[in-house]
Amino acid sequence: MHNPKAKLKTLYVMRILQDETDAEHGLSLREIIERLDDYGIQAERKGLYSDIQALREFGVDIQTFQRNPVQYAIVRRDFDLSELMLLVDAVESCKFLTKRQSRALTTNLKLLASDHERALLDRRIHVPGRISSKSDSVFGCIDVLHEAMRKHQKVEFMYYKYNVDGNRYATHDGKPYLVTPVGVTFDDGYYYLTAWNDDHEAMTEFRIDRMDKLKVSDERATRNEQITHHTYEGDEHESFGRFVGDPMTATLLVDADKIEIIMDRFGDAAEIFAKNKDMGKAVVKIHKSPQFFGWMAGMDGAVKIDGPKSLKKEYSDYLFKLAKESS
Repeated sequence: MHNPKAKLKTLYVMRILQDETDAEHGLSLREIIERLDDYGIQAERKGLYSDIQALREFGVDIQTFQRNPVQYAIVRRDFDLSELMLLVDAVESCKFLTKRQSRALTTNLKLLASDHERALLDRRIHVPGRISSKSDSVFGCIDVLHEAMRKHQKVEFMYYKYNVDGNRYATHDGKPYLVTPVGVTFDDGYYYLTAWNDDHEAMTEFRIDRMDKLKVSDERATRNEQITHHTYEGDEHESFGRFVGDPMTATLLVDADKIEIIMDRFGDAAEIFAKNKDMGKAVVKIHKSPQFFGWMAGMDGAVKIDGPKSLKKEYSDYLFKLAKESS
């Protein structure tokens, strides 16, 4: 009886090579014949030569390893192992993903690797201290928001926060928000919606994982100059969190062995000078905010504010207030 799979033999050869071979591992013709037999497909060596040649002409990068016996392998892939490891780690460490979403995305990423590479990826998918959002609908919300922006409609949703008992409660007196979506951004592991609020006549930000019952409203989106000219390009001043204060230039004194802290935070935007052999001076542009002062306090004296004097005083007052409130 004719086997309907036989006409797909070339495709099965490609699947076998994709799953089981890479730059380090190949399969001989005998092994490929055995794998095809598991699919219920009979094959001969001569026919496999034709299949491999057809796949090569199609653009599949099948290489020949001159071993004993000769082996064949797909070496070039869309992503190499190091890139897949980076992607898997990024997925696993995203705060806005639930564990279920993280597992699903990781599983799909692993399908891009060979069986041997998947075993290596299995050893890389745990990130200690990973914090997962409790919301399972972030991606769905983003789709709704983009649909509303495409249709030039407002969106309606409930917005929730947590109280001191750890219970979730609806803000806005339990009433739904009705706003004009302007754009979606990603920052510090979370997605945010920037929206125009007609009640406040200003831009407002909402964390998307805290939204619920989101839908596209029948009401047309508000149009004004602020919305039209709103941009996400930002400025050259470093922000600490989503709370942006007044922009200013600050001079920081940094212990010589902690200069990397400044480079990691500000990158090439920081101007570094040697004050002496034990200390450097960094000129940086920041948005002044309690979050910046908190970052400074977390440096445990390795980074100090040298100027301007007004910033030093505000930081001193901030520390004094904290000490007074905790005593």
